[in-house]
Parts: sequence; structure tokens; C-alpha cells
Amino acid sequence: MSGLRARDPAPAKPAATEPARRPRRPSGGPGSLLEVAVAEFNTRGYDATSMEDLSRAAGITKSSFYHHFAGKEALLRAALERALDGLFGVLAEPGAQTGTPSERLRHIVRGQVRVLMADLPYVTLLLRVRGNTETERWALERRRAFDAEITALVRAAVDAGEVRAGVEPALAAKLLSGLVNSIVEWYRPGRPGTATLPDDVARAAFAGILPAAA
Repeated sequence: MSGLRARDPAPAKPAATEPARRPRRPSGGPGSLLEVAVAEFNTRGYDATSMEDLSRAAGITKSSFYHHFAGKEALLRAALERALDGLFGVLAEPGAQTGTPSERLRHIVRGQVRVLMADLPYVTLLLRVRGNTETERWALERRRAFDAEITALVRAAVDAGEVRAGVEPALAAKLLSGLVNSIVEWYRPGRPGTATLPDDVARAAFAGILPAAA
């Protein structure tokens, strides 16, 4: 027994280490990156959001972000285009093109609310731009063009005797916009009592802002 040499203990195995985590890429490509950007812009403010903030929120590198978008303003442009395309799409619908001025206005108000409900973060961002960049100034000009269409329809409704005389078209259009746009402050998808919101807002608009002629 004494002639036998004790075996050296087997070397200890190194402790297992977790593989380095790779950045999680959004599954939807550019569309998902745009959603991330809009959320950050709405939370931080566009001016205060950096590409580093965006890449961190998306779980990817800045170079990966730049593969899809040229920069922060390109993201802003894409987001605002989505909101504006939805709103101007309502103006192109048959219900906004045919019928009496009041009927067309009702359709447009309902359509505005539908767009807001479907693209809430994008419309919220649109309503927050202040004209500090070329893209923001472009968006504000598009909003003014949309409002001009509404003003013209209100004027046509007044001239046709469908709305009470004395309603000032430009003021009524601003009040309509204020009524619809205020929804972004409280509406959340799935909130109880909002399934009929487009019709409810249209009724409120015509009961208070655009009362029928006596």
C-alpha cells in the first residue's frame, strides 16, 4: 500500500459562464424601430432624445439603427408621415367627398377619431411638434392644410343653411380640432366605454360646435 502513489486530484473545471447577451433586435425591422423611436420621442421629447437613447431602447447598436434610418430626423419624418397620411386618407374617402357639407364633416370627424385610436402614439407626436426642425415645419404646414379643408366645409355647411347662422367657420374648425385632439390626453386602447368613441365625438361636435339651423 505504501508503494502506491495517491492520484493527484483532477483539476477543477472552470465555472460555467453565461454567454454574453447579444442586443435583442426588434422582430419587425424598420417598423418596430419606428415604434421604439416614437415611444422615446413622446416620453423624452424629440430634441432631448439621442440616437444612443434610441439604440439602447431598441436593444441594438447605433450602426444597426442607421442601417434602416439615416438619422433621428428621418425617424421623425416617417412617424409624422404615418399620422398625416392617415388623416389625409380620411379626406379622400367617399364619405368625405360626397353628400352634404354636414354629412361630409360628420364622416371626417369620425375618421379623425378612428385614425387617432389606431395610431395613437404617432398622432400624439404630430400634435407635439413645434416647428423647430425642417421636418416639424413641414408637418405643421400639412396640419394647416388639413384644417383649411375643415374650415371650407364648415363654411359650406353654414352657407347651405345646415348649421346655425353666426357660426364662424375658422373658429369652429379650431374648436373641432381641439375636441378631437384632446382625446390623446386620456384615451388608451381597450379603455371601457370607448368602443363607440368616433360616433360619440361626432355627436358632441354637432350638438355643441356645429348646431343645426333652427
